[in-house]
Amino acid sequence: MLRITAASIVCLLSLASGATYAQATCNATVAEKKLAGAARTSFMKKCEADAKAACDAQAAEKKLAGAAKTSFAKKCMSDAVGEAAKG
Repeated sequence: MLRITAASIVCLLSLASGATYAQATCNATVAEKKLAGAARTSFMKKCEADAKAACDAQAAEKKLAGAAKTSFAKKCMSDAVGEAAKG
């Protein structure tokens, strides 16, 4: 049963990772716009909040719960922000 659950999580993540964020990551956008200091901090907070909302919505759409939801959210945030997700 544990192997099936783990395999399901891997499949969901592999499907979601490609299509989740075709747009630039938060960090890539910051570099492109050459933001620094308070402007960078403000942009990153907004971008991360938007990404979290989108990831949570996708997890709800997929009806994920427990470890699958946590794993999906972590990967989704990492993809959106462009670095290891916080938390």
